[in-house]
Amino acid sequence: MATEPNAKAKAWELFDRIVARAADNGLHSNPWLMGLDGELRYEPDYTTLAQLLGVPLYLKADTRTGVPALALDVWLSYELRRAGFGRDQVWPRPIHPRILPASVANLLKALTAKERAPVEARITQEAAVKNVTAASANILGKNYLKQVDVIITDWATGPELLISTKRMDSSYGKNAANRVEESYGDAKNLRLRHPLAALGFMFGLRSDILQKEPATAEWLFDLLAKLGREDDAYHATCVVLMEYSDAAAILDSGEETPPAAIPEPGPELREEEIAPAHDPDYVVESALLQLPKVMILQDKIPKELAPGRFLAAMVDRVLGATPVNMHAEARKRRRESRNALD
Repeated sequence: MATEPNAKAKAWELFDRIVARAADNGLHSNPWLMGLDGELRYEPDYTTLAQLLGVPLYLKADTRTGVPALALDVWLSYELRRAGFGRDQVWPRPIHPRILPASVANLLKALTAKERAPVEARITQEAAVKNVTAASANILGKNYLKQVDVIITDWATGPELLISTKRMDSSYGKNAANRVEESYGDAKNLRLRHPLAALGFMFGLRSDILQKEPATAEWLFDLLAKLGREDDAYHATCVVLMEYSDAAAILDSGEETPPAAIPEPGPELREEEIAPAHDPDYVVESALLQLPKVMILQDKIPKELAPGRFLAAMVDRVLGATPVNMHAEARKRRRESRNALD
C-alpha cells in the first residue's frame, strides 16, 4: 500500500510549481536594480513569496509540520538562485532531493545517460538515501550540531552561507522571547566555527502583532536589529510581515517537531519525511487557485530588517569572501545591473 502523502509532501508539490512558474524554463529574473540615486538595490520577488506563504494556510498545516517556516526557506533559496547561485548550490533545491551534495551532483553530470538513469532513479524516487540525500541538514557549530534551513556549502569551501528561519503567527508574548533566545545561541555557535560564512536569520511574523501586541513588536524588532549588528552573531537579520485573514489562520503551537534522536552531521533523515506527492496536474492547479491571499507589508518593516537589504548583505558577504573566479554568474548579475546606467 502506498504511503499517504503528509502535509510536507503535499506542500513541496505546490512550492515546486510556484517556483517553477516564477522561473519559467529555469530562467530567473535579475534581482539587482540600480536606482537613479546611484545605489544598487536588491529587489525581492514579493509576489512569489506571497504565493508560497499561502500554501501552509491552504493546507491548514500547523507549526508542528514544519511547513509554515518551510515556505520561507523555499523563497530564500529561490531568491539566491535569482541572485545567480546554481540550482544544486543552494539547499533546499527546487526539486527532490532537497539536499544533494555537490560531489554527487557532479558525479551524475559526469555519467553517461545509461549509467546515470539507475542512479538518478534511486536518488529521485526515494524519500532519502541515508547519509547522501535528505530534506534538511545539520551543520556542526562550535559546540553542537544545528539544523540550518538554507545553505550554500561544498567540501572544498566549507559552509559559505547559513540562514536560519523562524515563524510566529500568534501567542507573540508567550513565544517571542524563546525564539530570539534560541536564535542568539545558534548564531554564536555557528559563527565561532564558520566565521567567513554569511550568517543570517529571517523571522516570519503575522502582521496582527502590530495591533494586538505593539509593545512586543517594537521589542522584537529592536532585538532582531541588534542581532544583526553583533560582532559574534548574525551578519544580517530580517523580518517578513505577513497579513492574511483570520479565516485562513493556522495553529501556532510554538514548536516544530523535534528530532527523534541526537543529531548527526550532514543530511538528516526523519521518519516523517516521504517523497513529494504526485497529484494530477489539474489537482495542483486547482489548489493554487484556492491559495488564501497573503500580503507582505513592506512599509511596516523597519528599514534595517527589510528583506531586500538582508538578501543584498548575504550575497555580498558570500562574494566578498571568495575569489573572483568563483560564483561567476552571481558576480555577473550584480555587475550588469551596476553598469546599467553607464
